[in-house]
Amino acid sequence: MEEPLSRLATFDFVERRRVQEIAELRYRELLKYERAMPPAHASVTVFLCDRDPIQWMAGFIAACSVPCELFLCNPDWGETEWKQVFELAQPTLIWGEPRFVEGLENRPLNPPILGDFECREFPDFKVPQNEGFRVLKPTEAQHEALLIMIPTGGTSGKIRFAIHTWDTLTASVQGFRQYFELDRINSFCVLPLYHVSGLMQLMRSLLTNGTFTLQSWKNLNTDFDPQNFFISLVPTQLQQLMPHADWLAKFRTILLGGAPAWSNLLEDARLKHLPIAPTYGMTETASQIATLKPADFLKGVQGCGQVLPHAEITIAHQKLLIRSKSLMLGYYPNLDQPETFEPDDLGYFDEQNYLHLIGRDSNKIISGGENIFPAEVESAIRSTNLVRDIHVLGIPDEIWGQSVTAIYVPDDETVTFEEIKTALKSHLTSFKIPKRWIAVAQIPRSLQGKIQRHRIEAILDLHKRSDS
Repeated sequence: MEEPLSRLATFDFVERRRVQEIAELRYRELLKYERAMPPAHASVTVFLCDRDPIQWMAGFIAACSVPCELFLCNPDWGETEWKQVFELAQPTLIWGEPRFVEGLENRPLNPPILGDFECREFPDFKVPQNEGFRVLKPTEAQHEALLIMIPTGGTSGKIRFAIHTWDTLTASVQGFRQYFELDRINSFCVLPLYHVSGLMQLMRSLLTNGTFTLQSWKNLNTDFDPQNFFISLVPTQLQQLMPHADWLAKFRTILLGGAPAWSNLLEDARLKHLPIAPTYGMTETASQIATLKPADFLKGVQGCGQVLPHAEITIAHQKLLIRSKSLMLGYYPNLDQPETFEPDDLGYFDEQNYLHLIGRDSNKIISGGENIFPAEVESAIRSTNLVRDIHVLGIPDEIWGQSVTAIYVPDDETVTFEEIKTALKSHLTSFKIPKRWIAVAQIPRSLQGKIQRHRIEAILDLHKRSDS
């Protein structure tokens, strides 16, 4: 494997020299710890949770240049999330300042500050042997390849880490590059780097000598000239940026994923001639494995497009089965190295071999013997323009088996659920119209637009108590 650190010499990033300087210092720090590790432990384990993106990139590149176990972490995880992480692994080093640090007193917590890189000495440091703690011991070949743990599944309240390597991430980049027929990939990143959607934007530019531009979503500069740049957005971000449609239209491609996009949002994007590329992918496949190209989208083509060259999707009875060079090695700590991966998604291919998604199998609502997919109902509700956000799910019902339930944010305080139900009669058959309606001020979502299911359960519990 090439040494990722050498890639920084040609990295087209405005603060490349600072990233390179910090990465070299971090690299030397890692080598020091690697040599000091007792033989009983497989490798150095790094938790990367820097808020500063410069420090984060430097730490990531340094860790990828040394055989180690690298965990990408969200610095804003709360106590519950961090406890889940520490049940899985114990770090040799923590780079950054996680919001919850109680109980980390005996671990090297190194907030990297430029100009102060004196390596601390921890002669008495021992990895705590917590009850149930499992040490991952990869084979020698896997150990030499480096293991990169990318978080997933946090929206359900249970964090898991998909195990990747530099090679699986590189395969994703090469498939993307071949599909879009590009030598260089320029990325305009507004998503967090610890998330696969942000990470892969960095990887595409780093590995192709493209330009990488990083901006905070909260302080987005729409004066930037985005020609020849890719940007990745989730549907809620696209909706918020629609007032800047003239700026968005200048991008080479707007990759849209992370959550299903509703039909009226996509239609509005077409009317504004936005170069949207709906994508299908996941952390387990190192981001997208199918994409609809902007030219097809603007022609009115539906779906997620064709499968990228590095992947293969087969479908039987609407269930997807994925093979990919970018496929994870398993969920930490289990190095299963699966040849295939079966996601929860249902879909089909049309005559042009374009992928269409129906919904998630586990989200499917069976009410009165009828199959109902929440995405269809949500799209219909959004099309009424009476809600600002919507989440549809099934809850147990003694009569129907499951009852279609809508948690919604009304467009204004005068909107009632009866008004929405009336508007839906021309969009949905009666059994698909929600029987229960819960109005809220905000639907709990992650930055990537995904539903935070444990908080949805709290809303349902509160509503149930108020009804009783």
